[in-house]
Amino acid sequence: MTALLALDLTGRRVVVAGGGPTTRSTVTDLTSQGADVHLVADRPVRPEDLHGAWLVHTCTGDPTQDARVARLAADHRTWCVGDHGTARTPALTTTDDLVIGVTPTTGTDTTTADRVAHALADHLACDPVDQRHHGTRPGRVLLVGGGPGAPDLLTVRGRRALSQADVVITDRLGPTQLLADLPPDVDVIDVGKTPGNHPVPQHEINRLLVDHARAGRTVVRLKGGDPFLYGRGGEEVRACHEAGVHVEVVPGVSSALAVPAAAGIPVTHRGTSAAVHVVSGHLATSRDDADVLDEATVAVLREASATVVVLMGVGALPDLTAQAVRAGADPTTPVAIVEEGSTPRQRVHRGTLADIAARAAADGVRSPAVIVIGPVCDPALLLPQAAPAVRTVPATHPSTPMMVS
Repeated sequence: MTALLALDLTGRRVVVAGGGPTTRSTVTDLTSQGADVHLVADRPVRPEDLHGAWLVHTCTGDPTQDARVARLAADHRTWCVGDHGTARTPALTTTDDLVIGVTPTTGTDTTTADRVAHALADHLACDPVDQRHHGTRPGRVLLVGGGPGAPDLLTVRGRRALSQADVVITDRLGPTQLLADLPPDVDVIDVGKTPGNHPVPQHEINRLLVDHARAGRTVVRLKGGDPFLYGRGGEEVRACHEAGVHVEVVPGVSSALAVPAAAGIPVTHRGTSAAVHVVSGHLATSRDDADVLDEATVAVLREASATVVVLMGVGALPDLTAQAVRAGADPTTPVAIVEEGSTPRQRVHRGTLADIAARAAADGVRSPAVIVIGPVCDPALLLPQAAPAVRTVPATHPSTPMMVS
C-alpha cells in the first residue's frame, strides 16, 4: 500500500458482502456517506452483483468467502475492502476542519489504528500546530474564554481555536504567553483594558471582529476567564450576528471559581456555604451614589447567606468593606484576596471585613485579583479539628511565588 485516498461515495454503487458481525455497522457507515449500498447477505456474491460497483466491502465473517469476493472484485477491476482485498478502511476521527485516518498494513490490526488516530487528534488539540485553513471559506469569530491565567487551564477547545487563528484580538488577562507560540504571520491585536484606561472602546473591538471576519479570516477573541461572565461577550456575539458573521463561543474556566480554588478556598463547603454570589467591583466604582454595592449583595453580606466573590474589585475595596459593615455585616467575616491566581506570581492576602482594606494597601495589592468574602476563607476550614491555627503570612513582593496562609 503506497497511498491513502479519500473516496466520494455519494450516489455510487457499493456492494457489501455481508452476514458477519460487522455488517450492520458497515452498511450504516456507507449509507451515512451517501453511498448507494447493495447488501448481499442471504447467498454468495455472484459476478453480476458487481456490475457498476465502484467499491466492494467484504464482511461475511468467513475468510474463505471474503477471499472469493475479493477475487471477483479484482476480476472486475473494482476496489475491495477486506483482509484479502485491495483496499483498507482507515480508523477515522475528526477535528474541526480535518478527518484523520490511520490505515493498518493489514486489515486485522484495527484496534491499534483506532488508538493511533485518536492520539493524533488529541495531539492536534493540545499542541501548538498550525491548523489555519488556507482555502476559500467564510470568515468567522471564535470567542474564547482563556481561563484565569495559567496556560494549562485554557481548555482543549480553546487551544485548538488558537491554532486556527489568522487574527487574535486579545485582552491583557488570560494565557497571553501562549501568543508567543503562534506563527509570526498571525496578527495579534491587543485591546486590553486596565483600571481607568480603556484605549480601545468596545464598539471599536466589535468593529475589528466584524471587519476581519468579513475579510475571510478566522478571528479568535481571547479573553480572561469566561467570555460571558463580566467579559462583554454577549455584546460581541450580538455585533457579529447583526453583521451576519458566524460566531462560536468557547467557554472558559471562570476566575470567580478557579482562582479561589487555586488558593485552597472552596467557594461552597457543606455546612459552611451552599451558594456563591458573584459581583463586579469594577461596575460598582462606576456608580455615582455613595454606595458601591447593590442591595442584593449587601443583603447577602449582612445575612451571610452565601460566599461573595468580587471580580475587578481592588479599587473599590475600601468603600465595599465599609458599606458592608455599615449595613450590618459581621466585621469579623473572613476575607481573602488572591492576586494573579493560578500563575507563579499568585499571592494570597487574608483578613476580615474590618481590616482587609488596610492590609491590602500595606501589601500593595494590585489587579488582577479576586476577592472572596465569607467563612470559606478561614484557612482552618479544611484542616483537621486537632490541627493548630494557621497564621496569616503577609505578602512581601509582587514576584513572590504562591503563598497560602
